[in-house]
Order: sequence, then C-alpha cells, then structure tokens
Amino acid sequence: MKFYLIAGEASGDLHGSNLMRGLFAEDPAAQMRYWGGPLMDAVCRSATGESGLVHDYSEGAVMGFFELLPKLRRILGNLRSCKEDILAWKPDVVILIDYPGFNFRIAEFAHKHGIKVFYYIAPKVWASRERRIKKLKAYVDRLFIVFPFEKEYFDRKGVSYIYKGNPLIDAVDGAVLEPRTSLLSSLGWQDGPYVALLAGSRASEVSSMMKVLVEFADRLRSVPGYEGYRFIVAGAPRRSEADYAPYIGGRDYIRVVFGKTYSILSSAEAAVINSGTASLEAVLLGTPQVVGYVSSPLTFPLILAVVRVRHISLGNLIVGRTVFRELIQDNYTPENVLAEVRHILEDKGYRERMLAGYEEIRTLLGGKGASAATARAMIENL
Repeated sequence: MKFYLIAGEASGDLHGSNLMRGLFAEDPAAQMRYWGGPLMDAVCRSATGESGLVHDYSEGAVMGFFELLPKLRRILGNLRSCKEDILAWKPDVVILIDYPGFNFRIAEFAHKHGIKVFYYIAPKVWASRERRIKKLKAYVDRLFIVFPFEKEYFDRKGVSYIYKGNPLIDAVDGAVLEPRTSLLSSLGWQDGPYVALLAGSRASEVSSMMKVLVEFADRLRSVPGYEGYRFIVAGAPRRSEADYAPYIGGRDYIRVVFGKTYSILSSAEAAVINSGTASLEAVLLGTPQVVGYVSSPLTFPLILAVVRVRHISLGNLIVGRTVFRELIQDNYTPENVLAEVRHILEDKGYRERMLAGYEEIRTLLGGKGASAATARAMIENL
C-alpha cells in the first residue's frame, strides 16, 4: 500500500517515525512518501534503501497568529505543492500527524478527491477551537487518539476513534541512555549535579525561553551551596549552536548538547522545560520539572480567549490536577523558576509527591506497543 504522511514539527517526526516502523512491520512492501524530518527519513531509508522525504518540517514550523503572518506566503506555497504532490502520487491513504493548521486543509482536499484520510494524534479541540470537530467528522475517515482523557471527550462529541495507547512510552522506554559520568566527561566536566534546560524546538520558543533560563542559571549559582551547579541545554532537532549562543555568551557552566535529550533528562537533578512533548518525556523518565510557557504579547490574549483547559502540560492534563508547576507568560520569570527549582531540590517530600504523580500518569497512559498496534489498526481499516 502507499502511505502519504504529514508531520509539521519535531514531535510529529518522532511519532511519525515510530508509526512508519509499525507500518513497515505489517506491510514490508509499503511505499512511503512524507513531510517530516530526519527520524521519519531514517526509518524509510532503513526499510527501503530510499528516501521518501518531500519536505523537511524545519522549513515551515511556526506558532502563533502574528508569528505566522510573515511566513504566510511560504505556507500557502507549501499547501499548494503538497496538494499537487498527493494527486500526482495517488496514495491509498493520507496520514495526518497533529499540526492542525496545515493538516485540516489537506484533510479537506484529500477527502474531496476521494482519498482516504487518517488523523493520528488528534488536534487539541478539547483545549480550543472546538468548531474543528465539524471538520473531523466531515473530512477524516478515522481518528487515532493517544491520550486516555480524549476518549470521554470524543465519545461525548460523537466522534468515532481508535485508541491504542500513547506512543511516547515506546520511544522513551526503548531509548539507549548514556551514563551520567560519560555524558559529563564528554563536556570536560567532572561528575556533579546539573539542571536540564529545554527551550522548545521552534526558533520563536528558543528566543522567548532562553533569556529567562540563562538568568535563572546565573541566580542559582549565586545561592550558597549551588555554586558548583551546571546546566545542559538539550539542543532541539534542526536548531544549531548559533540559536543558543547569543543568550549563553561565555558562560562555561552552560553547555548545549544535541541528540541526547533523553540522556540529559534522565541524569538531571531537575529540568526547566518549554511546554510540549518534552514535558511528558520528563514524566516518563522520572525527572522532576517545572514547565514554562511564553507567547508574544500580541498572541497571548488570543490564546486566553479560546483555550478552555486548566493546564497546558500533557502530564497534568492526563491526571486532571497539578503534579508539577506551570509558569505561564508573566509568571515565567527567573525569580519564579529559581524558587520552583529550589523547591524541587530542597524539599524531599515535594519531590517524592511529584514522582508519585508521574507514576500515576504513566499508568493512565497504558503499556507498550502503541505505535505497532496503531499501525496494525490502520492497515486493518484500509
């Protein structure tokens, strides 16, 4: 069968790659064509010896209404070329992975041309823009969800779905983690405590997060007893040293490391994380965290006007309460980050309660094998 997949950011590339691995396992003769990134491309090359990459997600990932405007012409051009490519290739199914702003337009287009549409990792209509449910019903042949709390929501809204668990468990549990001493030695550091810093994958997220992260690092090291603490920035895919260097300057106690996010998180005393998939990864790795989120002053009021959930982090959403703290917009300050990280490091009971909440989140997510089970369900539906 011929599969056309579309992922628009780093998390989609991760989940898309695991799904592709499952599809190839079920259908070794499968043909793949995709918008994604290096992880999806590696799976296809390994299975077929060839690349099916049409477009790299790093060329088009944007967040926020006003951030989107300068890139609107390019995005519209991408939509046009994607539609043309789908028609020319004639896939058996188009599999859309999150990325709703782009993918809903492709869903409508593919549906109108008689091409089957699967949506993997549901757009977060339970948080905002609920009107998109009409599009899910109209243009999507089968919805595949990955969070347990979505089941009750979509049942209530009359949207049929398939739920096979969350694929992130496989990604995290299957990762090969570099030992802490080896990781630190590669940086020329002796063994000792450090805090992981994850500023997001988009350029706009890095620019909005890093200034606060660096000032927090400076302040923590000025506190008696923390003079020896160091900080590792987990460099995001498709970012480079140049994205972080202007903020870090010459600080030798802050380093950027690429391609080792899980290892960095697993050995850290604590983590400060931009809201997103990385926050749930920290939960599964057992790393105490505080989440930060900041948008542009123009975009944030629009977000407040449409978002209907109490939490922005997936882990907190899954259990329906605050397991770890979220510092949003004006509350995301060096002072608040410092206070929360010190709370994590100094209050053993607080830390243990957070980790107990992590175990509850993992249990609710279900067991292993979600990607393979979802791939099997997709082929059965086809």
